[in-house]
Order: sequence, then C-alpha cells, then structure tokens
Amino acid sequence: MNTIVTIGLDLAKTVFHAVCCDQHNQIVKKKMLKRAQLLKFFSQLPPCLVGMEACAGAHYWGRQLRALGHQVKLIPPHFVTPLVQGNKNDFNDGLAIVEALGRPKIHFVEIKTVDQQDMQALYRMRQRCLKERTGLCNQARGLLAEYGIVLPQGISSIRN
Repeated sequence: MNTIVTIGLDLAKTVFHAVCCDQHNQIVKKKMLKRAQLLKFFSQLPPCLVGMEACAGAHYWGRQLRALGHQVKLIPPHFVTPLVQGNKNDFNDGLAIVEALGRPKIHFVEIKTVDQQDMQALYRMRQRCLKERTGLCNQARGLLAEYGIVLPQGISSIRN
C-alpha cells in the first residue's frame, strides 16, 4: 500500500474533505469527515504534510494538527482557486490544495498563536466600532443639516 505523504484538507463548518496522496501526488484515499471525526482520523496517520486554505478556522485546525505531529501549511485561497480542475466541489478543492503544496512560488500563511488571534480579533472589533461611530456621526450630521444645523467634521463637534 502507498504511504500517505500529503493531504489536502478542505475545511468547512461541519463536514471536511481530505484528499490523501502519496509521494507521486497520486490519490491514495479520499475521506469525508465530520468535525468530531477529524482529529481522530489525523491521530491515526503517520506525520505528513497537511495543506489547508487560509480561511476561517484554519489557524485553529493548524494548531491542532501540528500538536499531532503533522507539518501544516496554510495556503492563501487565491493560489488554490486556479488549480481546481473539473467541477468545483470539496474533493476537487482538496486535490487543488495538494497541487498548490507542490508549487515552488506559493507563499504560505504562518499559523497564528492563540495570543496573535486574540490581538487580531480585538483590533478588528475596535476598527469596526470606529467605522460604525464615524458612520453614525456622519448620518447625524446629515440629518441635522436638513434642519439647518450644520456641524463641522470631526468627532469632537458631535461630542460637544
């Protein structure tokens, strides 16, 4: 039997698709896995190279699979999309991920630590709050202008 060397893992919310290939990139196994089955499946495999698109949940799963001894690489989606052959489906996406792993000019995404993800989440939430505050201030300024009250730009004019 051929040894699994690389796996293209198509991530999803509930059902994941793994395309397992040998050293010649020939498909050895295709597996559809529910979320609860994923870590058990990978814990039964010898360490191999696992590729995933850098999308929601990829950093979490990357950390989990690394803890099981696998080498994990996250690939930006724009490198994977052109490699999908045939109809777009989860297995073809997994195969395209395997193909992308072998490309020489692919730039991979580093797996974030939990602390890095926490900082990024806080930063993004703050940016969103500032954007919404700016939008509300502009809306209030526009509505007041309809009543002849013109306020200068800037948050300080709304606060006073």
